[in-house]
Amino acid sequence: MADLTPIAVSDRNAARMLDMPTAEFLRLVSVGSLPGPVLIGGHDRWIVDDLRAIVRGDAARPQEAPFEL
Repeated sequence: MADLTPIAVSDRNAARMLDMPTAEFLRLVSVGSLPGPVLIGGHDRWIVDDLRAIVRGDAARPQEAPFEL
């Protein structure tokens, strides 16, 4: 069976993916430097592709979203 690649992860696993403590990850979420979670079945989960896009520089951080003209 092929390995599964997660598409949404808990705060702990999202922090691990970014090699930082969970508390620091949650602080960055709270100040808008990282995207917030989505609610899936009563659980907060972070979309892996959203985190990757921010790290690559392919997406604006939430507080840096482009303005509309």
